[in-house]
Amino acid sequence: MASQVALSVNNVHVRYGDAEVLRGVNVKVNFGETITVIGANGAGKTTLLKTISGLLKPVDGTVMFGTDLIHGRPAYKIRKMGLIHVPEGRGILRNLTVHENLLMGAFGGEKKETMKTMESVYGR
Repeated sequence: MASQVALSVNNVHVRYGDAEVLRGVNVKVNFGETITVIGANGAGKTTLLKTISGLLKPVDGTVMFGTDLIHGRPAYKIRKMGLIHVPEGRGILRNLTVHENLLMGAFGGEKKETMKTMESVYGR
């Protein structure tokens, strides 16, 4: 049985003004896979993640989440589909407890589902 694609980024181009930051980026992640994005500072890693999560809009290319075309959708709608962008470090969530951090990750979700997920996380 072939793997099902969970996330697909196809020929994505993203600009900040006149500067093209991403040029023809392609990424495919199958269900059950874990990938990493590595590169030097300024290589476009954060731009790619922001584009996938809807915080930036590509000028060209497509982003698919499962079978849904998501590029150009607002971030809050993509979040409701289950794709979440968590910003890295720099003290963004450092003053929160573990419980508060988990609640931030679940923000906007159904309360009953959030509690079920929280119980599962704490069980681990």
